[in-house]
Amino acid sequence: MTMEIKDLSIAEMQERVARYRELKASPQAFVDTRIPEYERDIYNVIGRGVTEDAGLAPSITDSRYFSITYVGAEPGKGAALHAHETIEVFIPLVGRWAAVWGEDGDKEIELDPFDVISFPPGIYRGFRNIGDSHGMLMAIIGSKETTGDGGRVAWAPSILEQSHATGLKVNTEGDLEEG
Repeated sequence: MTMEIKDLSIAEMQERVARYRELKASPQAFVDTRIPEYERDIYNVIGRGVTEDAGLAPSITDSRYFSITYVGAEPGKGAALHAHETIEVFIPLVGRWAAVWGEDGDKEIELDPFDVISFPPGIYRGFRNIGDSHGMLMAIIGSKETTGDGGRVAWAPSILEQSHATGLKVNTEGDLEEG
């Protein structure tokens, strides 16, 4: 295989840097975030990933093969059961987290900072901050192709029922809307 070797300028590389202090968060990036135990802040670092908030722009747009999202949550908060068509990796950065999975989320593994768990496609999974202070977690989503498209989130039916009761739904394009 022959690869074209490029030489980028400092200015071009600066466009490929996400500064944590400049990241913008969405407190309502997914349909489950109005349910109290799933309140969290989502930061799109590389690519949009599977975020349902159409207005949450990523810091780095080139997301071939994967995307990276940071999640910030208070103790007891996290993400509801959901599935993807691609691999998803969770890496706690600050605090202790529990990764859960299964039809009812009845299976759980506790994770410390910098531990890594990789969920295969088609498995309901979620996570929760089990520490005693605000925590940060990194999520890496694989893409179905080089476009950076990680697909859309498939929510557990009980989560969709709860979120619809809050007035939040996902439209046919996969974006949040009131209704």
